[in-house]
Amino acid sequence: MKAYLKEVFSGLSNRYGARLVQHRRIIVVGVQLLLILLANVLAFLLRFDGDVPPAYREIGMRSLPLVLMSYIAGLWVCGLYQGLWRYVGIHDLSRIVWAAVFGSTVSYGVIHIGLSWVSYPRSVIILTGVLSALLLAGVRLAVRWFREWVQILSPSARRVLIVGAGHAGELLVRYMLSDQSYHYRPVGLIDDDRVKCNMRIHGVPVVGRIDDIANLTRSLVAHEIIVAIPSASNMLKQRILAAAAGCKLPIKVLPSVRQLLADPAAMRQIRPMSLEDLLQREPVQTDRQELHVLLEGKRVLVTGAGGSIGAELCRQIAQYKPALLVLVERYENGLYALDLELREKFPLVNIVPAIGDVTVRDRMAEVLAQTRPELVFHAAAHKHVPLMEVNPKEAVRNNVLGTRTVAEAAAAAGVERFVLISTDKAVNPTSVMGATKRVAEELIQSLNRKGQTKFSVVRFGNVLGSNGSVVPLFTEQIRRGGPVTVTHPDIKRFFMTIPEAVQLVLQASVMGHGGEVFVLDMGEQIKVADLAKNLIVLSGLVPDEDIRIVYTGLRSGEKLFEELFEESEQVEPTAHPKIMRAVRSDGPVLEGIERSMIRLEMAIGEEDEETLIRRLQEAVPSYQPLMNKNAQPLV
Repeated sequence: MKAYLKEVFSGLSNRYGARLVQHRRIIVVGVQLLLILLANVLAFLLRFDGDVPPAYREIGMRSLPLVLMSYIAGLWVCGLYQGLWRYVGIHDLSRIVWAAVFGSTVSYGVIHIGLSWVSYPRSVIILTGVLSALLLAGVRLAVRWFREWVQILSPSARRVLIVGAGHAGELLVRYMLSDQSYHYRPVGLIDDDRVKCNMRIHGVPVVGRIDDIANLTRSLVAHEIIVAIPSASNMLKQRILAAAAGCKLPIKVLPSVRQLLADPAAMRQIRPMSLEDLLQREPVQTDRQELHVLLEGKRVLVTGAGGSIGAELCRQIAQYKPALLVLVERYENGLYALDLELREKFPLVNIVPAIGDVTVRDRMAEVLAQTRPELVFHAAAHKHVPLMEVNPKEAVRNNVLGTRTVAEAAAAAGVERFVLISTDKAVNPTSVMGATKRVAEELIQSLNRKGQTKFSVVRFGNVLGSNGSVVPLFTEQIRRGGPVTVTHPDIKRFFMTIPEAVQLVLQASVMGHGGEVFVLDMGEQIKVADLAKNLIVLSGLVPDEDIRIVYTGLRSGEKLFEELFEESEQVEPTAHPKIMRAVRSDGPVLEGIERSMIRLEMAIGEEDEETLIRRLQEAVPSYQPLMNKNAQPLV
């Protein structure tokens, strides 16, 4: 039956819709005049109990044009020819009341005062105003109700359970009921506020609390869950996700409060909940005014521009209108794609794509000498722990010698600031990758003493969604139906979003005076197993039921948890509440760095990789290699 009615309404709309729209203004005026006429007739009938005397019938007919003209003027003054009836709200109803008051007042002035028709009943004037308001409001509400009813009849509309019965939830319900483009049917609202329980918002009931999500999705036959709490804390989002863990339904969210304030139309941009929404801390904020001073009109160079961090650095730097943006990358396709993207988004920025390997001294010297950058962000590095365990020579060549090559070329070119992107794996390293990044940190600190260039280091944890990170891997494994592989049930990592990481790098470049190691306060470490479970739930599946989680064992160089500071480092605050400074308590022990560099460079030329590992341990005394019996040597 519902499908039949939907088909009938759709056919009528297609047949007569265009004609109605073309003559909408005339139809609106005509309908409203008929309603006012009806109100006036009903007023006389009510006044005389359904039997209007001939004398009053005659004066009613004579005065009818005047009454209609008075109300037409009221409708025009209050703008009641412009609103769309399907979106009628409190504001429209108040205008209808004022139009009725205006029409009653004018008709009384014309009939009683202007024409002195004192026999015209005053009660009829009042009743006409009241009935006109009721009828004008009623027809609008009827149109809105009819459209919402047709929307509910739609067999293709997805039944949604909305979490949050506040202002955002009310707006979302209103949009869904009034706009057919949504293709959603709200079947219930959820809120922990007991006062709202069993209440209704636009006819949709508040059916329970967050802890009831699993049961309610089944009883209401919901197809999706939408979180309509733009200001929800990460803890609340985690709680909602946990409550929905067994529902097998997609979970979506509204844009953030900031996005809604900037663009109210963003209310329509419902998107799937992501891991970024579940980070257990608030995002880092930076002083954009300071960054304008630092970057606007400056020449900036970024190495590793085709990588996740490097590319986002280039995007954010381009927003500040640098005089020149140099993209250094050895991977041709990545550089080509980024170059096209930036030229399209920032046509006024002068962009120079430079193919080059950071380990090639002549090429780096050539690029820096030709472009003469004032700021250099060194993001190029080998970052994958297991790969570097079986390729230690390349790790040292790229992460250590490559850093030295770019840094020395930057100093020779007169670069003002040089920022190295480092990692929390450089703290008490257990992997080749971590040890090489630790050497790079100390190298940069030592170079800061030798010239005018200000060298700084930025150290942070894992980046969600970056190339080669666990998130794309888990996502692909879920897409294939599992299993999802986690190395250890207790392994933990610090996580941050790519924009957060880049904001930290840019802010550090403002704060650095040379020689510092800046570290982001990244909150608590997150279990990788919990990350995998959250991704499975966000995909509308149940962990260990639809998708298995398999623990494969720690890999070589991999430890259970990461650290941000070594015991020899003191933690000092900075002007930014989320950025800290690591300072060695025993002073900068960097005198032996040049000797270590020579030994590492010599070890690369030898066939014995064990010698290279020993040289790394000599350069980084805190480096304690962790070997896994399953690790395969490079053959």
